Amino acid sequence: MIPVRPFALSAAALLLAVVPLSIHAEPPSTKPAIAAAAKKKNWTPPSHKILAQLLSDRTMAEHPELLSVTFHGVPPGMDKVYTMFAGSFPERIGNPDDPDDIDVITKGITIVDPRWHRTKDNPKKFVVMLPLRDKNKENIGLVVYAFKLDTNPGKGEREFFAEALDLRDALSEQIPSYEALFTAPK
Repeated sequence: MIPVRPFALSAAALLLAVVPLSIHAEPPSTKPAIAAAAKKKNWTPPSHKILAQLLSDRTMAEHPELLSVTFHGVPPGMDKVYTMFAGSFPERIGNPDDPDDIDVITKGITIVDPRWHRTKDNPKKFVVMLPLRDKNKENIGLVVYAFKLDTNPGKGEREFFAEALDLRDALSEQIPSYEALFTAPK
């Protein structure tokens, strides 16, 4: 006969106490998880349409290959309040920026994001995040272009990056200054 140690008996008793609970536990829900709490807005746009929104609307109308275009930065009169201040999803205007958005704004870097591992994105997209520039070619914020993958078959990083650069450079010619982005278009 094998001697049974008190510790083994305690472990066995604990296991038997826990197992029935897990067997009778409620099965996982088949309902989709509730989305994370909506981001609290950190800025409210003025009641009039601003130049940045006009530029976003115009870009979307002229480029059906885009899923979205958004403008990000610190609104005039604020300090370190990084936000989306114009774009093709008006309900997102005033959402705080993510760390990668802030990196593009503060460091002047570019992010080419093919979203390869984002299998739940619907529709599938290819995102390019570039420093937003004014007509003097000064970095003044961030512009994000999301390209539709379904209408751009076969395109890769090089093509999306080049197209985003062309879009951004044409856009910069229409921006006299950062402050002008927040004024009513003339």
